[in-house]
Amino acid sequence: MTQIPTSRHSAFQVVTGFFSVPKAMRIGVGPTIAAVILVVIVLAAVLAPYYVPFNPLEMNAMSRLKPPSEAHLLGTDPYGRDIFSRVMTGGRVSLLIGIGAAVVSVAVGLLIGLVAGYFRLADSIIMRIMDSLMAIPAILLAIALVALNGPSVTSVIIAITVPEVPRVVRLVRSVVLTAREEPYVEAAIALGSSMPKVLLQHLMPNTFAPLIVQGTYICASAILIEAILSFLGAGVSTEIPTWGNIMAEGRSYFQIKPGLIFWPGLMLSLCILAINLLGDTARDILDPRMKKREV
Repeated sequence: MTQIPTSRHSAFQVVTGFFSVPKAMRIGVGPTIAAVILVVIVLAAVLAPYYVPFNPLEMNAMSRLKPPSEAHLLGTDPYGRDIFSRVMTGGRVSLLIGIGAAVVSVAVGLLIGLVAGYFRLADSIIMRIMDSLMAIPAILLAIALVALNGPSVTSVIIAITVPEVPRVVRLVRSVVLTAREEPYVEAAIALGSSMPKVLLQHLMPNTFAPLIVQGTYICASAILIEAILSFLGAGVSTEIPTWGNIMAEGRSYFQIKPGLIFWPGLMLSLCILAINLLGDTARDILDPRMKKREV
């Protein structure tokens, strides 16, 4: 005879048991909040042209440095431009640079790292070049590259990508060196599998998990470096609103209008913090060593 649950929580536990999330995939409150914040920031930036009340590039000399009001939620800048419209629109370029730099860095670093890890002769040559690039401070190298190519979104992405590629190469190389000694890889080589097949089918899949984590860190770092370059006057053209450009234009008016730096700085900080928290969470989920520690 079937026993009817007597506890008031039993029926609820039975129902929710079918929809329970595996322990390995559960995340805490912090990463959940970070994910919500990041989604809100991304949607606000992508949909900015459809809801911002003013053209972020339109100047109005009669509305210079206005305080927050019903018309201008965050006030206006020294050129009479609406701060709210500029901050929301500026997130589009900042996120584009962050995502673009992360994708290009991971793609280029993956290809070079596979070659360096698989071919011993190429390993020493490639890694000495990577070590030389890593010896140069990332900000100085980025400033030099932007100065050579001129201020543009593409130039900034390239300038951020070049210092990040060696880190990805070293990560992929270490994974390939370890996986290359595995029995299944040696068996594939012994059975006559071609070099591209061994690289793409047996070695490259091992790099996906660490590259996902590394890509989140590169994205956050790229957004921050873009803001630093723009603040120093070596980033995107000042005609294009980015969080860094907005803060750079407001530094001369910080004492009388702190919102010019506070609001874009707040968006920048929240975005970077959310990305880094999600990156840490992805590492905890994907890294087998972290799972062993929890057990």
